[in-house]
Amino acid sequence: MTTTLITGASSGLGAEMARQLAAAGNDLALCARRTENLEALRAEIVAANPDRRVVIAALDVTDDAAVFEVFRGFAAELGGLDRVVVNAGLGKGAPIGKGRYDANRETAMTNFIGALAQCEAAMELFREARRGHLVVISSISALRGMPKSMTVYAATKAGVAALAEGIRSEMLGRPDLDITVSTIYPGYIRSEMNERVEQKTRWMVDTETGVRSMVEAIEKGVDNARVPGWPWKPLGTAIRHLPLRAVRKLT
Repeated sequence: MTTTLITGASSGLGAEMARQLAAAGNDLALCARRTENLEALRAEIVAANPDRRVVIAALDVTDDAAVFEVFRGFAAELGGLDRVVVNAGLGKGAPIGKGRYDANRETAMTNFIGALAQCEAAMELFREARRGHLVVISSISALRGMPKSMTVYAATKAGVAALAEGIRSEMLGRPDLDITVSTIYPGYIRSEMNERVEQKTRWMVDTETGVRSMVEAIEKGVDNARVPGWPWKPLGTAIRHLPLRAVRKLT
């Protein structure tokens, strides 16, 4: 039995990961700012999977002390954590220099500094247990710099991918620690973050389909995965290597 903690689990990709991981046999520790959503999600999951343990807690990942407190509390309540999914994030943003530093800073603090706190708290528990699986949710947008309102968001997702790779590199040199680090790069998956976007986006898939590909990669414990595999495995390679003008047309 695997015990998985998911941050940002009250809606969108986090909530759907919780549903699918519970169906795959995971006990769950779910946290987010909106506890009423978590309570409804827990009731839904337990109704569908009566044997699953699902515990919840309120958490704002920009509150450093709370991140450590909630992670340790979950570990104590559940007898340890096997996996932590660093998922909580914001999609706010504006073109640089357009007077919305507040929105860009909020995105940076949540998506990178918040992720750093989560990685620190998770790795403390995993080092103590000498085992664990750290999963960091990045984005296809992390592969290159993105324009306009995506600039800071993409930069934060590139940052968390580099953070995960650095931790993975250290773990490769520690045969005494059985700690796996996975970086997931979702492509265009419908979620609460983008549900208000009215224009049709090429290659967008529904939440359930997109998250299924994420969960498959997570359960396999891969180092890196661009998901869904089609079109993002080949398209991600193109995004990484094409001239920037061509990348703008693709994305």
